[in-house]
Amino acid sequence: MTDPLARLARLLLEKSYIPGQVTLTSGRVSDYYFDCKQTALHPEGAYLLGLTLFRSLSDSVHAVGGMTLGADPLVSAVSVLSHIHNRPLPGFIVRKNPKGHGTNQYLEGLANIPKRAKVTVLEDVVTSGGSVLAACQRTQQAGLQVAQVLTVLDRQEGGAEALAEQGFSLESLFTKQSLFAAAEEEGSKG
Repeated sequence: MTDPLARLARLLLEKSYIPGQVTLTSGRVSDYYFDCKQTALHPEGAYLLGLTLFRSLSDSVHAVGGMTLGADPLVSAVSVLSHIHNRPLPGFIVRKNPKGHGTNQYLEGLANIPKRAKVTVLEDVVTSGGSVLAACQRTQQAGLQVAQVLTVLDRQEGGAEALAEQGFSLESLFTKQSLFAAAEEEGSKG
């Protein structure tokens, strides 16, 4: 197999990168849209995302999770790959609103994770950082320790800085520039 990160970059550009003016969730206007779910729900894309995110995880974490809906396929892919690689990591999903009945919790999957466990919060795209910051805060409120915040694409529009102000450090597989560079490298090989 070619370099998984380079192949993933190529696939992300083919499936998820959409040029053209669009209003983002943050309310900002951008000259491109990045719909990571298109790649994350593709068989090869799910595998490559799971593998590259899994390889980027801190050795100290015991679970992975993130805000629904963007992180759902990422969490599932990483959790499955962790089992295959004999480092089983349960997943958890952070709801946008509490369930409203039953346990009335923000997090699903807590029964599989010990209290105070160190976890990685996953995100598909970070722009302003609002969604991933909410996921981190809700994760901490549920009794887990956020040891790592990892995104597929950092748009480099203030999200990393907003997270840093709250004590979280953002790591990314790609920025827009590195995504294009990695995809170009993959294209020149094939």
